[in-house]
Amino acid sequence: LTGYRLLHLVFFSLHREQPIFSTRAHVFQIDPNTKKNWVPTSKHAVTVSYFFDSTRNVYRIISLDGSKAIINSTITPNMTFTKTSQKFGQWADSRANTVYGLGFSSESNLAKFAEKFAEFKEAARLAKEKSQEKMELTSTPSQESAPGDLQSPLTSESINGTDEERVTPDTPDTPQHTEARAEPSQNALPFSHSSSNINKHWEAELAALKGNNAKLTAALLESTANVKQWKQQLAAYQEEAERLHKRVTELECVSGQTTVIKSQKTELNQTIEELESALKAKEEELERLKAEVESANEFQSQKESLAMKLQDTESRNQALEAQLSDLGQRLESSQQEREAFRKSLRSLLELLDGKIFELTELRDTLAKLLESSG
Repeated sequence: LTGYRLLHLVFFSLHREQPIFSTRAHVFQIDPNTKKNWVPTSKHAVTVSYFFDSTRNVYRIISLDGSKAIINSTITPNMTFTKTSQKFGQWADSRANTVYGLGFSSESNLAKFAEKFAEFKEAARLAKEKSQEKMELTSTPSQESAPGDLQSPLTSESINGTDEERVTPDTPDTPQHTEARAEPSQNALPFSHSSSNINKHWEAELAALKGNNAKLTAALLESTANVKQWKQQLAAYQEEAERLHKRVTELECVSGQTTVIKSQKTELNQTIEELESALKAKEEELERLKAEVESANEFQSQKESLAMKLQDTESRNQALEAQLSDLGQRLESSQQEREAFRKSLRSLLELLDGKIFELTELRDTLAKLLESSG
């Protein structure tokens, strides 16, 4: 019956608890021996989700690696999420007696997770305060009730009676004796007859009490033996309950991750499509690069032929430069010869001008002689 009720609670919790925020991170736990080193609990990045139980107003952090629950932490008001680096954060869980650590792919994911942690921590604090107020309101009427309403636990003294409560024939001042002695006086019986009736009455009462005491003693011994048996059964039930509780936690985690897995499947399908399109684009790019490589090879051969031509051109250029230098020297020598020729022409012109001046004077002289002779 207990297992059936736990399974019922499992299926009920699967419907009442839903993920409200999810991210991906590498999960670590503190080494229980050294309390210093981090031990990775997941080989790769896994989904870490915040869950909310609307029935109990409880926020939890749950993460699965396959079918194994590697994080199952209930957020309490005294928890603190600490950023130890730009991409790593941690918090301590006293119930699980461990410290969890998360490594994120970016600083923004860490900041978002820390923001949600603070938000749900505050919500857990408010929910706890409300529950405490409700408990105070419900406990006030019970405190005002009469002390006689409280029932004391069942003990061996309450079953068999204490020494003061046990009735013996030699205690005449008890209320039971007063009432017993009042009945004969009301019936107006003789004193001797009434005393004999009283003695018979108390003897019968004593015999009944002895019988009841023996029965209660036997029942007490039997109940003591049953208590031992019940303790053993209770220990077995507690072990079974703990095992079922772990199974419940795993089932809760699996159920809570179902919607996350579906969304992740959709995201993965979209990612696969994007990767396929990217792969197709890369293949086209590869074909284009192959064509460019072929054209680059052609360009390389053309470059080599052009290099050979350039080398020939440089050798020709050097020969032309030598010829140009020779021509320059020749031009310089011809310029010098031309300058010398010009100088000789100037001297000849000067000489010719002198001769022409002399001839002009000679003509003028001849003309004057001709006129004087005429």
